Parts: sequence; structure tokens; C-alpha cells
Amino acid sequence: MVTCSREPRDRLGPVAVREAVHRWLRLVAADAELAPYLLGVDRRRLAAVLADRLGAALGVLRPDPRSPFPGEAGALFDHRPLTEEQRWRVLDYLAAALWVLDLPVRAIVDAQRAVAGLLRA
Repeated sequence: MVTCSREPRDRLGPVAVREAVHRWLRLVAADAELAPYLLGVDRRRLAAVLADRLGAALGVLRPDPRSPFPGEAGALFDHRPLTEEQRWRVLDYLAAALWVLDLPVRAIVDAQRAVAGLLRA
């Protein structure tokens, strides 16, 4: 019997990470309360930052030193701070986007923690 590795770094690649970020941003954009935060935001740049952070958290990619936001990025969404409830909702959408990839819960929680700093003002 052959089993599939449960380690994200063994099963995912950069393409899967980018697809997860794309799915995640679609969920955020579909939220009536969060969508206005994406107005005027360079979504390609935002997706690149999120993919960089997410890939590093999942052990798929090494952090890119040329990343537009090498450390904490501050408010990514239109430079307006998100409320605590909104931050949790964005992180829940991330969990949903990663859950589709059948990742272990530990990997999803680690990814949420790695990205949470980007959502703080």
C-alpha cells in the first residue's frame, strides 16, 4: 500500500501555493465587508507577498529577500487597519483555501500564524 506524505513541503509546490492564495483572495473579495479594503490595492503585489509568506510557512518556498515586504507589512489592505473580527475572518478564509488542499491541521494553523502579522496595522 502506498501512502501520500502528510508533510505540505512534500506535496505542494509554488503553483499550489499561488492557487491557494488566489482562492483565498477570491473569498476575501466576495465578502461584502472586506471587499472595500481591496479597492485600489495592487492585487498582484498583494498575492506575491501572501504567496511568499504562505510558501515559507508551509516549508514549500524559502522567503524571498526581494519581497516587497520582507518583515511585517503593516496594513496590506488599503492601509486601513482591520478590526479584530475582520482579521479572524480573513484567517478563516485562509484556512478554507488551505483545507481544500487536504493539509494537516497543524500546517493550516502554522500558515495562519505566519500570515497574521501581515494583517496587523
